[in-house]
Amino acid sequence: MKIHTILAAIAMTASLFCAQAQDKPSSAEFLERYNKLVSKLGAAGVGVETVIQKWEAAYPDDIDMLTAKFSYYFTKSQDRSVQVMDADKYLGEKPALSLTDSLGKKVNYFQVTNYDDELFANATSAIDKAIGLERNRLDLRFMKTAALLAYEKDSPDMTLSDLKALVDYNGHTHPQWSYPDFIADEDFFKAAVQEYCYSFFRIGTPQSFEAFRQLSEKMLEYWPDDTLFLTNLGSYYLVCKKDNKSALKYYNKVLKLSPNDYTAAKNCVLMARAEKDVKLEKKYLPILIRATEDEAERLSAEARLKSL
Repeated sequence: MKIHTILAAIAMTASLFCAQAQDKPSSAEFLERYNKLVSKLGAAGVGVETVIQKWEAAYPDDIDMLTAKFSYYFTKSQDRSVQVMDADKYLGEKPALSLTDSLGKKVNYFQVTNYDDELFANATSAIDKAIGLERNRLDLRFMKTAALLAYEKDSPDMTLSDLKALVDYNGHTHPQWSYPDFIADEDFFKAAVQEYCYSFFRIGTPQSFEAFRQLSEKMLEYWPDDTLFLTNLGSYYLVCKKDNKSALKYYNKVLKLSPNDYTAAKNCVLMARAEKDVKLEKKYLPILIRATEDEAERLSAEARLKSL
């Protein structure tokens, strides 16, 4: 970083307190200074911590200050490195770089983020306080959840616990959620939780697959006929457990509730084909033909059905 940029940031920070020595800056003024620093130097840049400390001393329960503090310590806690792994994917991501060694073996390099435990704890402490002050701010809840998921990597135990508690709170309390720039209704809540289900599935470890199952089952406690989470369980048994019989049970539930569900129909056809079960494939091909929006897939399915 250029020295004049750092000096400018320090001067900007100092001006907040010198220019208004007689009057305490308002919370909005602190927020403005903070945003200016972050835009130039990043969430953990020079001078950011000083602004947050002064801001906290003046307004200890300010939500913007607490989210700024969370962002500062979460960013500060991170240390990135590149590591060689004997895997095609890590946490669902492809390698940052792949090379071939002198023996012709592929060597995969992945970017890995590790966290300082103490700094991460400072971050979660700040966001926990913000959540305590604004319990129905859904964006604050998901700030913490996303941080936990990044921190825990392939074993998301705390993330799962956090999400299950959130689902129970939603189901028992029926809060009026707020989320900046969005209408945080029931559909929004379910879609947001499904994004975490997808993240668990994408990580692809036994622990994350188990989190995928448990979170989907937790959602079905409150929405037992939700086809999205029933489909999740079908996919869990199909992909994670290789249990086609159990998978088919869930996909049939989905098709009973939503007869033209594409994912359920497609996976049932794939299972039947893999098992060389012609009778089963003939049962689900017509559903796939109705459900697909892909013209090429529809024509292929029609030709396959005709050939059977």
